[in-house]
Amino acid sequence: MKNTRIYLIRWSFFMLLSVIGFGCSSSSTEEEITEEPEQPETPSPPASETNDMDFWLTKGDRSVTLKKQDDILSFNSNPNGNATISVDATTTYQTIDGFGFSLTGGSAEVINSLSAADRQNLLQELFGQDASDIGISYLRISVGASDLNAEPFTYNDLPSGETDLDLSEFSLEKDRGVIDLLKEVLEINPNIKIMSSPWTAPIWMKDNNSFVGGRLKEEYYQVYAAYWVKYLNAMKAEGITIDALTPQNEPLHGGNNPSMEMSASEQTEFIKNNLGPALREAGIDTKIVIYDHNCDNPQYPILILNDAEANAYVDGSAFHLYAGDIAALSTVHNAFPEKNVYFTEQYNSSTDEFAGTLKWHLKNVIIGSMRNWSKNALEWNLANDATFGPHTEGGCTICKGALTINGSSITRNVGYYIVAQASKFVPAGSTRIASSIQGALQNVAFSTPDGKKVLIVENDGDTNLPFNIKENGKWVTTSLDAGAVGTYIWE
Repeated sequence: MKNTRIYLIRWSFFMLLSVIGFGCSSSSTEEEITEEPEQPETPSPPASETNDMDFWLTKGDRSVTLKKQDDILSFNSNPNGNATISVDATTTYQTIDGFGFSLTGGSAEVINSLSAADRQNLLQELFGQDASDIGISYLRISVGASDLNAEPFTYNDLPSGETDLDLSEFSLEKDRGVIDLLKEVLEINPNIKIMSSPWTAPIWMKDNNSFVGGRLKEEYYQVYAAYWVKYLNAMKAEGITIDALTPQNEPLHGGNNPSMEMSASEQTEFIKNNLGPALREAGIDTKIVIYDHNCDNPQYPILILNDAEANAYVDGSAFHLYAGDIAALSTVHNAFPEKNVYFTEQYNSSTDEFAGTLKWHLKNVIIGSMRNWSKNALEWNLANDATFGPHTEGGCTICKGALTINGSSITRNVGYYIVAQASKFVPAGSTRIASSIQGALQNVAFSTPDGKKVLIVENDGDTNLPFNIKENGKWVTTSLDAGAVGTYIWE
């Protein structure tokens, strides 16, 4: 027992010396301590770049169409020699009403030919706000038929020689396809703005008793104003509010089927003496937007606005670009800066190729109209069939819709991408802000209601162009191929 106790004491003492380093150690432990070289400190991995800006791209060769890119776009302060687009949110211009199309009678007909499920999915894609939708926020419709209906009609057609001064025969029923489709659209986007434009008055009110050409007889000015009141109230009863109207589509072109001519002086007289007072008396606040024709004649709306009585009823002027220069919008804006301007129509031709159409329309219709004060930008027909119909006899045979609907097949054409590069990212209520043009890099910038910045850029040149997007002293570097369009979004 005594020996055991002595052994335990010695063993404990030996272990204590080993712990504090005075005792013997095994050779392997000694080698670990004395012979292992000191290892350098492992460096931390570099911080990954953060993506400050999303980038959606469409290319002219269709290799990429409205696709979000994987590029990491980070703001930095490292100088380079690229062209720089400077964005300045402190300088603001017009508020945007929206981007979209004309929903023609023919467009409604082919969309309504789809199954209920396919139609609902398509309308959600077009007018919804989900990640896969393109957010169309503005539509233009015809009052009666346009040339992209199967046949011409108005809401008060009568046998030859008859008149209907109290408009007792007025009916919207020939447009039931458009009306019912609009109701479905409004379920998806109840805030969508709608503009109405007539191609002709009822032909018994015209001096040639024909759908094609002719003029509104002065003796029927007041009846036609009452026709407008009936129309707007009837649409309201259907649950459809018309935000704005134009008294006549393309008033200087009487060769379409249907069509009607109306000079600037005639439109002035009709607005100040008939249409304006009729809407006011009926308590209708639908905006009156004048002209609705090409950019080659800005004097037409200026003449109307120079008349103080007509001016009081007019919200603004509308333009197409089949002739003239998009700068005409600024000409009218500068003459009457308190009045709005709108861009209401430009068609895509079935004979033109994708790349050239994308490039021209982005430069002129989307970017050009916005930089010249327009509150909206609308392409022509939303949809057609595989033969570019329906259309009236003598109507447009080469107008290519944003969509081609052939049975259950839906093809998204260049017009779809032209509008989507804006409508998906720039909602109604956005404000245009300052951005600098750099050579071939056509662009326009916006601040959205939720605080984002959006820059739409089209490379109008012939080669790939690297460039910077600069805001608040910092910039992001990116590039676009020739003819490509990019939409850049950041907080």
